[in-house]
Amino acid sequence: MLDDFFTRAIVAGLGVALVAGPLGCFIVWRRLAYFGDTLSHAALLGVALAFLFEVNITLAVFAVSVMIALALLLLQKRATLSSDALLGLLSHSALALGLVALAFMTWVRMDLMGLLFGDILAVSKADIAIIWAGGIAVLAVLALIWRPLFAATVSAELAEAEDMHPDRANLVFMILMATVIAMSIKIVGVLLITAMLIIPAATARRFASGPEQMAVFAALAGMASIVLGLESSLRWDTPSGPSIVVAALVLFLLAMSPVGGWIGRLARGRKQLSSTERSSS
Repeated sequence: MLDDFFTRAIVAGLGVALVAGPLGCFIVWRRLAYFGDTLSHAALLGVALAFLFEVNITLAVFAVSVMIALALLLLQKRATLSSDALLGLLSHSALALGLVALAFMTWVRMDLMGLLFGDILAVSKADIAIIWAGGIAVLAVLALIWRPLFAATVSAELAEAEDMHPDRANLVFMILMATVIAMSIKIVGVLLITAMLIIPAATARRFASGPEQMAVFAALAGMASIVLGLESSLRWDTPSGPSIVVAALVLFLLAMSPVGGWIGRLARGRKQLSSTERSSS
């Protein structure tokens, strides 16, 4: 079944979308789009270090992304700059360091466009195993920290008062983000990872009546974007990574249309009706 390259691409993309959707919801709720960009740009530095030290690219990207996340937490406590300024500093510095390092490694031949925009059609069976094993682990950990993480999203002070350890939940969330970005680099590339985290979640927000429902809808929207994007890429011979993001954008625009608004109101109305029936019984 996985001998066909297009089937491998579909399976790998679905695995990433399944995880990116729920995490993307927290990015939307917390207004952390720039944080996602920072970690994704740091991925290029991880790729450069992987070639320099001859280690696995996914592990190197994960390690660098975690280091950037920890550096952000440290600088937020010690520096006088705002979070936006710190994110901009870390994001562009990591991206520039990665590009300069790759320029010096003249003995390394690589597809820079594939790194920046993804090459999902080149994923292997080993990549699929890493994506699905890592994705299941990420979802399991996210389920464990869902309550304190959501409480910290609503009010960090309230979560602290209820002894939910919001700082620990935030740290675990950053590590999960680093894991997803490391897994996703072959799918949509360094520059488009954040789009796959944000756009499906923004689409799901139109229809969801609760946080858990939004997480499920975001995963479904991301999976639909993968299938539609790859089909259009195959049909019109367009780059696969950008095609996936364009498909996600089309779904978002449809959700924002009057028809999407009508469907959203209908879905929320049915949800409220079923809740009322359960409470009355």
